[in-house]
Amino acid sequence: MRPRQPARSPSPDTGPDPRLLRCVRHAALAGLAMVLVWPAARGSTSWLGWMPLWLLGMPLVAWWSLLRFPLPRWQRRRVQARRRGTRAVRTA
Repeated sequence: MRPRQPARSPSPDTGPDPRLLRCVRHAALAGLAMVLVWPAARGSTSWLGWMPLWLLGMPLVAWWSLLRFPLPRWQRRRVQARRRGTRAVRTA
């Protein structure tokens, strides 16, 4: 059994956040299962439109966009910029 690695934040060049990627992947796979198993999920509703688009298409596009265009990593604490020394303004 391998020792467990401590959790660390990935560097910006490693790709999207694994937790977000896992969530989108699960949504896409759940949508695929619903479309394949439940006949009503293959239809259309007047409120949502074509169901396979929302159950399968949109999660797949989100998955692709996370892999292709990763979100930037934000720092937890932002420091506000400080003003430089103020100069007295001369008026003529």
